Amino acid sequence: MSKIWVKKPLSAYEADMQKSELKKVLGKWSLTAIGVGAIIGGGIFVLTGTGAYYHAGPALAISFIVAGIACVFAALCYAEFASIIPVEGSAYAYAYGTVGEIFAWAMGWCLILEYAMASMAVSVSWSGYFTKFLKIFGIHLPSYLTSDPASYTGEGFSMNLPAFILVLLITALLVKGTKEAAGANNLIVLLKTSAVIFVVIAGAYIVFSNPELYNATEGVKNWNPFIPDAIKIKNSEGDMVSAYGLKGIISGAAAIFFAYIGFDAVSTQAGEAINPKKDVPFAIITSLLICTALYICVSLVLTGMMHYTDFNPEGKYPDAIKAPVAYAFEIAGKHWASNIVTIAATVGLISVVMVMMMGQSRIFIGMAKDGLIPKFFGELHPKTRTPYKGIILLGIVVALIAAFTPISTLADMTSFGTLFAFTLVCIAVWVMRKKEPNLIRPFKVPAYKIVVALGVIINIYLIFNLSAHALELSAIWLFFGGLVYFMYGKSHSKLNNPEKYNNVD
Repeated sequence: MSKIWVKKPLSAYEADMQKSELKKVLGKWSLTAIGVGAIIGGGIFVLTGTGAYYHAGPALAISFIVAGIACVFAALCYAEFASIIPVEGSAYAYAYGTVGEIFAWAMGWCLILEYAMASMAVSVSWSGYFTKFLKIFGIHLPSYLTSDPASYTGEGFSMNLPAFILVLLITALLVKGTKEAAGANNLIVLLKTSAVIFVVIAGAYIVFSNPELYNATEGVKNWNPFIPDAIKIKNSEGDMVSAYGLKGIISGAAAIFFAYIGFDAVSTQAGEAINPKKDVPFAIITSLLICTALYICVSLVLTGMMHYTDFNPEGKYPDAIKAPVAYAFEIAGKHWASNIVTIAATVGLISVVMVMMMGQSRIFIGMAKDGLIPKFFGELHPKTRTPYKGIILLGIVVALIAAFTPISTLADMTSFGTLFAFTLVCIAVWVMRKKEPNLIRPFKVPAYKIVVALGVIINIYLIFNLSAHALELSAIWLFFGGLVYFMYGKSHSKLNNPEKYNNVD
């Protein structure tokens, strides 16, 4: 069993960095922009509605604070690893080079869950805004083509066709090797960030200038009460669950944790950073702090404009939960503002799905290169040099699940993968401090014992506040992952079986 803890030598990573042909063109602010662009996605444009209705009500802002605090601990740990091993591969590479193979496998397996589920959830988010985008031009898609079976209130067949088609189109683009030019990517990031700032400013003006929403005596009426009393409501799977109150705030933090994934995408760009050991940690932490502030502001103005109970998918505004930010402006009578948000979200979310699927393919390449998963997943196309086989398989799976699964379940499973990976990263920092105390660390987690302990405790606590259905599915995923490792990964690992790969590059 000792072989499962074998570590990839740090010298191997140094050699990879020396051989890298990537151009060192990204400074700390360019990396920060990548982080902000990756974080601002389906979470802020969609989960604000599900988080408010199914979990916390107006106190969703507190949920974002709790989730942000949990992320800060993990972000500090990510930053330390990024300064030690500034290579692509994110937490998977960090774990393999510092703690051991079994840890790396668990990390990689959770990252597969995180990125795949995030691709699905964001594509479903995009579908809601795309449907609303079409309505601007008078085009109305039938509900059975825009709803998963669990959310469809009619009879007969239903599927989320826009999400299905989007994933297949992005899969085709990735197979062909299509890449966003740096200027276009920065433009999309600017568009999304501007849209979020617009929501905050315009939304705050609507709330505080409308006597039906605000007066000096009562304050913001839709915030009263700010923390609703705990009750039982029917969730998207049809089960009666607890909502609101303190438990609702915590479960809301767990559910909207999906909104924070993306800051680790900065670490996948380490190979192109000018000064990765300093700039990557800076970008990880800065992008997280910027987005946390924006998320809190958006959740406050959203629940101020629209009562949290109006996000009920079976209520007066059944489509509001699919595109809550745009519908909040629509219901407030600001159609022009709703159109701006809809267009920005429709364009911006496309890039998020692409980034998530690209990130997934990089995890595949790394694990396949190390022999932990079949080389099929890392095989490059002879012309486009993309891992086309893995991307095609991933695209088909993502498209099918996105078409038939509620976004709340997808978001919860994404959150599980993220929270589990963050927990492992925190533990890995503690292990490395004990095993390699003299290792040079350009960035060190301050008061690491406290940070690691709080990071592990909060992340695990949030995991157990996810929906029971998501936990069951995630447990099955982890069990299946263990079987794959011990039945395939361990016996094909290049580090564990060097004699098999003596003649293999």
